[in-house]
Amino acid sequence: MQIKALVLAAAVLGGLFAAPGGPARAEDDPAFFAFTGGWFDVNRQKNEAFEGRIEYRGGASDKFWIFKPFGGLMGTSDGAAYAFAGVLVDIYFGNRVVLTPSFAPGLYYKGNGLDLGHAIEFRSGIELSYRFDDRSRLGIGLSHMSNASIGKTNPGQETIFITYAIPAHKILNW
Repeated sequence: MQIKALVLAAAVLGGLFAAPGGPARAEDDPAFFAFTGGWFDVNRQKNEAFEGRIEYRGGASDKFWIFKPFGGLMGTSDGAAYAFAGVLVDIYFGNRVVLTPSFAPGLYYKGNGLDLGHAIEFRSGIELSYRFDDRSRLGIGLSHMSNASIGKTNPGQETIFITYAIPAHKILNW
């Protein structure tokens, strides 16, 4: 199963860098709704599940210094849920490639899934995306969730994921 995930990651990354460039600027990035699917608990593979996530990501006009706000909801196929809010940074490599590290504290409910040791969990992640002419993005990433040892146990978990982020104005007609 890990080999399949690595092959998928390599294919997406290859597609990101093979696509042609065009006129896009960081300072006019809009806010986004991001839709994500991934493999929850990819590191230990004991409580594996599908992870789905929806996020709102602030745009260039929402920036505080280099940070943009974001928040969202995550759910897994075994009933776990996570609500979070935090910050992210977009790092641009030319007009098309965007590296996005992020950090968000949140509240976790284990459902029938993985016990992460506490209701308060911290998620850090990194995403590499290709930015299209309409500013939408397709990316692949890795995130880690942990309670930073505030609980009796702190098993942590990793998720490998694919994200499609669409400008919010396209959904909300702003």
